Amino acid sequence: MARRRTDWGSLVAAVLFIGLAVAFAVRGSGGWDFNVAWVLPVLAVGLGVAGVARALARSRRSNRHDGEVPGHGSAPR
Repeated sequence: MARRRTDWGSLVAAVLFIGLAVAFAVRGSGGWDFNVAWVLPVLAVGLGVAGVARALARSRRSNRHDGEVPGHGSAPR
């Protein structure tokens, strides 16, 4: 079976949207009162974190393909 890479950006975005869905469900049931005005800033920050995670994972992956040894920061001699 082929090994698959973790897509960290998608994982962070999915957790963010699931968290927002749970927050709205709990708010709708009357169990928790939160200000809806916080949704857009939280969404923007969460998607920004997802973008940064994806960019970092992609840059680490490209560095490994360029001949770098993971964890050492330079090409082997």
